[in-house]
Amino acid sequence: MKIQFEPIWFDSLGAKSACCLVKTPDVSVLIDPGAAVMQPGFPASDQQKWEWLIQAEEAILKASQQADIIVISHYHYDHFTDFDPRLYEGKTLFSKNPNKYINDSQRKRAENFYDNLYQHFGNIPLKEVLKKNKPQEYPDTMDKLPLALGKDFGDYNRRKAELLEKGRKWFQGRVKRWKGNSLIPVLKFDDVGVKFADGKEITFGGTKIKFSEPLFHGIEYSRVGWIFATVIEVEGEKFLHSSDVDGPVIEDYAGFIIRENPNILVLDGPMTYMFGYLVNRINLDRAVENAHVIVSQIGASLIIYDHHLPREAKFKERTQKVWDESPKVMTAAEYLGKTPKVW
Repeated sequence: MKIQFEPIWFDSLGAKSACCLVKTPDVSVLIDPGAAVMQPGFPASDQQKWEWLIQAEEAILKASQQADIIVISHYHYDHFTDFDPRLYEGKTLFSKNPNKYINDSQRKRAENFYDNLYQHFGNIPLKEVLKKNKPQEYPDTMDKLPLALGKDFGDYNRRKAELLEKGRKWFQGRVKRWKGNSLIPVLKFDDVGVKFADGKEITFGGTKIKFSEPLFHGIEYSRVGWIFATVIEVEGEKFLHSSDVDGPVIEDYAGFIIRENPNILVLDGPMTYMFGYLVNRINLDRAVENAHVIVSQIGASLIIYDHHLPREAKFKERTQKVWDESPKVMTAAEYLGKTPKVW
C-alpha cells in the first residue's frame, strides 16, 4: 500500500476527535488535530474523561511532528486546537475558509485562532491585516443536493418543506453576515503558512489531495455550519476523511463517497447519543441507510466508522445494519486492537 493510515485519536478511545495521520511517498498529512472532553452523560468519571482528553492532546501533538501539512476541516474544538504553536510550527495549514459557508460561532473561533496564529508566528494582530470584503455571490449549497431535495418522506413532507424554507431564510441571513464581515486573509511566515482549502486540489509529487466544496455539518441547513471532506490519492489508491457529515444523513453526500470509492474510508456516524433530542427517527434512519449503501457499494479494505457514534452504549445497536454489512467496518479502537470505551 502506498497510503499509510494511522488513527491518532477518535471517540472510541475516550475523547471526542477524528484525528488521523496519512502518509504517502510524497507527503505526510495530519487531519483535524483537535480533541474535546466527552459530554456529561458519558459513562465515565470526570477525572477519567479529562485524563483521556490529555492523552488525546499528547498523541495529536506527537503525531504533528511527523506531518508536513495540517488539515482543519472546520472550527469545532474536536477538529482543531487553538492554540499550541508546537502543533503548527513548520507546517502549511489547509483549512476551512472562515469567510464564507460558516456559522457565527465558528467564525468567532476562526477569528481567535488566526489572531493567535498570526501574532505568534508573524507578530501581526489579525485586526491589522483584515481586508475589506469584495462583492461576490454565495450560491445556496442546498441547490446542489437533488437527491435530498427529492427525498420522499411521506407524511413528513409538509414538515420537511417548512424546515427547508426556514433553512433558506437562515442561509440568506448568513449571506448578509458574510458580505458584512471583513475578510480574514491567508498569510505565510517563515514557520507557518495558511491556505483556505474549500473546493481546492493540490499535488505533492505523485500525491493528489482534494478538498470538497463546503458540505453541511449534518442535516440540510444544519445550524452548526459547514465542513469539507478530504480525499488523498496516490497511484490508484485513495483515502477519504468525511469530517462531520453525521452519517452521512444527506443522500447526495453518500453518493459523493461512493463515486470516490476510497480504499480507506474514515466515516463519522450520526449522533446517536442525541437521539430523541437533536436527532429524530427519520434522520437517524437516513444516516444508517446511507452508511449501509456506502459500505455495500465501495471496495474499501478498511472503514473506520467512528466519531459521534461511540459516545453512548447503544451506538452499535442503533446502527447495526452498517456493522452487519461488512467485517471491514470497525471503530478506531478496534482497529488498534483495543476495546471502545463504551461497548
